[in-house]
Amino acid sequence: MTVGRNFAEILRVIDSIQLNARHKVATPADWKPGEDVIITGAVSDEEAAKAFPGYVTHKPYLRTTKQPV
Repeated sequence: MTVGRNFAEILRVIDSIQLNARHKVATPADWKPGEDVIITGAVSDEEAAKAFPGYVTHKPYLRTTKQPV
């Protein structure tokens, strides 16, 4: 209660945590539900190809994909 947060930010954080728990993805700063997400480093390229067809590799350590449902 001593740190102010708006309700939308709290819901965004909960959505992000739940998404990560289900799909091994991370969300960037200012992410909103429905926007692209980051595939975590714990997922190999082979696993990513199966789980996230069409993902984009920006750098060897940065891969993005559409938000899984």
